[in-house]
Amino acid sequence: MQIADVQDEIDHELVSKAQIEGKIKEVAAQVSKDYAGKDLLLVAVLKGAVNTLAAFSQALSINVQMDFMSLSSYGEGFESSGKITVRQDLSCDVKGRNILIVEDIIDSGYTLDWLVRELKGRGAASVEVFALLEKPSRREVEVPLKYKGYEVPDEFVVGFGLDYKEHFRNLDSIAVLKPSVYEGAAA
Repeated sequence: MQIADVQDEIDHELVSKAQIEGKIKEVAAQVSKDYAGKDLLLVAVLKGAVNTLAAFSQALSINVQMDFMSLSSYGEGFESSGKITVRQDLSCDVKGRNILIVEDIIDSGYTLDWLVRELKGRGAASVEVFALLEKPSRREVEVPLKYKGYEVPDEFVVGFGLDYKEHFRNLDSIAVLKPSVYEGAAA
């Protein structure tokens, strides 16, 4: 889906489809080099990171495995509660594995911090992070990002997996939602 299809709800495009593709290819080339000859497990947090994981895994030149977790720290609101709920756990054992967490966006950092500590606690050999987007202005917990995409301002972004009430995930770029779309919504 392109921005033209939802123009009345989108304020402006922040990161284009071409920019996303370029950044993913750049990071995938580096990861392919860094993990050449190693057993790498990509872990994505559902649902937001699915688009990033799919594009990223296809851009890699090394063989990898993939697994998913469903985590929540938001409940019904728009602010992280800091309390992590595991909705769906990984289907494989991570003990002794090299893990690269593939994320759509890092906001407060609570969820990612919890996940990194959890995977290390399960005995992972290494745990690194690739985040397509990050909002440094909202960071409350510092999480080391080995592979970085784009920094975005503190605006409500949607697209390429990011949603508002489960909509806009299939937008092929990252865009800023018009405040009128979510004004008055429960925070």
